[in-house]
Amino acid sequence: MANGLKRIGIARGGEGQNYLRSLKIGGEVISYLLENLGDKYKPVDILIDKSGVWHLGGLPIEPKNLTHKVDIVWNVSGPQVSNTLDHFSIPHVSPSPFSHALENSREILREHMKKVGVSMPRNFILPVYQPDFDGPIERYSIKKAKEVHAKFAAPWIVKSFTPEANMGIHLAKTFNELVAAIEDGVNHKKSILVEEFISGKVASLHSVPSFRKEEVYIFPPSDVFGKISREENEKLSTLARDLHHHLGARHYLKSNFLLNKRGKIYFLDFEPMPNLNSFSHFSQACESVGAKMHHVVEHILEQVVK
Repeated sequence: MANGLKRIGIARGGEGQNYLRSLKIGGEVISYLLENLGDKYKPVDILIDKSGVWHLGGLPIEPKNLTHKVDIVWNVSGPQVSNTLDHFSIPHVSPSPFSHALENSREILREHMKKVGVSMPRNFILPVYQPDFDGPIERYSIKKAKEVHAKFAAPWIVKSFTPEANMGIHLAKTFNELVAAIEDGVNHKKSILVEEFISGKVASLHSVPSFRKEEVYIFPPSDVFGKISREENEKLSTLARDLHHHLGARHYLKSNFLLNKRGKIYFLDFEPMPNLNSFSHFSQACESVGAKMHHVVEHILEQVVK
């Protein structure tokens, strides 16, 4: 521990398909820590290249040697890095392998939610388009649109299944709009998620273990589109607390919900790591309970290195 500062490694990159996104998020975490917790933590950039080689300060390093270089790691790379850190007993903030698996497989998530009695909107997943196998784009898009239509009726939400900033989220109200939305997804060379559109109120709840002496602290709903009643708030808070356990969350969870006109709650998706941008919903949620986001981030770190 140099100069009394705890050394926090930010593991980013890796062999997965989200390499560039991981690099970007890791860079944002480094900037955030320097600006907001620089008096207590010294960020150390840990870059893992596409071949899986770890680098510290621009030089290759064996993961086992990190035990002398960092006190804790903030992992935005993936579960393989988490497993490696566990193997060498290096404290880290990471999604659990279970939550990572659920985050990356809509079908596994749906089956798990079904087992614990949580409803989700119906969906249809289209794998990445393969020209040699799937044929012309126009015929493929029409064929897949017919398959979706046979499963559930309009309107539909169409979006990239994996994070893709360049592909917008489409609301398709007609068959032709569905075909066009699928074509857009195909052109972005990503797998596509088509979900039934359910009108109602959308709310996001953040949860953090052991904050303010609660086993799982639930922040008030943020990102709300529509007024949430006290009864609905209580139901959402209870469900968010249960999901924190059901999804195997370690340090943090953002649960996204939809309430239809009859008051039924649908689980949409989740995020296992906080967004540390100053304008994020997490930042707003912290402010709503009289806390600064860096206070909560520091709490998360202290829970790991205590």
